[in-house]
Amino acid sequence: MDFTKVKTSLEKEGFKVSCFDTKEDAASYLKNSISGKTIGFGGSVTLQQMGLYDILKENNTVYWHWIEKTPEIMKAAAFADVYVSSVNGLAETGEIINIDGSGNRVAATMYGHEKVYLVAGRNKIAEDFHKAYDRAKNIAAPLNAKRLNMNTPCAVKGDRCYNCSSKDRICTETAVLTYCPMKADYEVILINEELGY
Repeated sequence: MDFTKVKTSLEKEGFKVSCFDTKEDAASYLKNSISGKTIGFGGSVTLQQMGLYDILKENNTVYWHWIEKTPEIMKAAAFADVYVSSVNGLAETGEIINIDGSGNRVAATMYGHEKVYLVAGRNKIAEDFHKAYDRAKNIAAPLNAKRLNMNTPCAVKGDRCYNCSSKDRICTETAVLTYCPMKADYEVILINEELGY
């Protein structure tokens, strides 16, 4: 996939962008870029598929609630030096979209870290904001709900969001980054592979 359009749009909005052919190349880059830091991870199949937790914990302290399921770990991740997350939708026009259930991931991608890395495989990229949002809401969220065995219509049917009222609903917060936040260092990592949901 040619990342030229999305890269240009993201850079115009103030984001740094690095492109890689494989998840191994991207993981190696991140390992070489981050050392001696505390790192928070958002819930992410993409990061899991990259093996990034094991790679980065060699030279850093990594907090990920998928490894240690405690409130303390989620809080430590929220206040880490560096935060790493995937995205649910990325528009070629430059908008970055994440949908969350408890809010820990979307909150942490918005504020408080020395640096934030947002990782996206080519399957996360859509033509414009509306298609990227649709992808996040009707593809990523149902697949994640199904993976987590949630009691929601989207998890059962796996086809789209039903805007349900289930207590298991995982699409309760939506964050859209339209421009790099002020006085912040954000880098988008684009990988030419299908990763995550």
